[in-house]
Amino acid sequence: MREVVFLVEELSAKALLESLLPRLLPEGVLFRIIPFEGKQDLEKQVVRRIRGYQNPAARFIVLRDQDSAPDCTVLKQRLLTYCADSGKARDCLVRIACTELETFYLADLAAVEEGLAISGLAKLQGRRKFRAPDRLGSPSLELKTLTKNRYEKVAGSRAIGKYLQLDNPRSASFHHLITGVRRLCAV
Repeated sequence: MREVVFLVEELSAKALLESLLPRLLPEGVLFRIIPFEGKQDLEKQVVRRIRGYQNPAARFIVLRDQDSAPDCTVLKQRLLTYCADSGKARDCLVRIACTELETFYLADLAAVEEGLAISGLAKLQGRRKFRAPDRLGSPSLELKTLTKNRYEKVAGSRAIGKYLQLDNPRSASFHHLITGVRRLCAV
């Protein structure tokens, strides 16, 4: 049985993936999302969770926010080391949301507008900060401000994820997640 297992740092990432993956994964590929209680919990348990997973055909994607980590390549390498320590490095993919998951949403304001039922947001996409939101320092604060506090992490992620454009080029980290999932499922 082909299965993709996502290991994510929090429930908002799970909510996003639950609404996004049915549109992304090919038919016949199952998915499971294992949320943790923050990035430290994810890093503490990831080796054990991957090593102990019972389906030998499973592939794993570790998704974590960059947050305040100064260098995402160092962070990614640390997570890849954990995957190697599990003994299943060939079956693993690591993706970093630069800097937060909310960057994905700011890269697609039409999806935010549709998901949260707030009119007028899509026309703001041409502003410089929304053309390349991976560079923003605090995307979650920006999104809360933009939506006048209507965005809530879990419910908002679930609502917006249904409408995210899969081939959106404005967030490089979102693009890398989508292409990585597609490539992993094609193998």
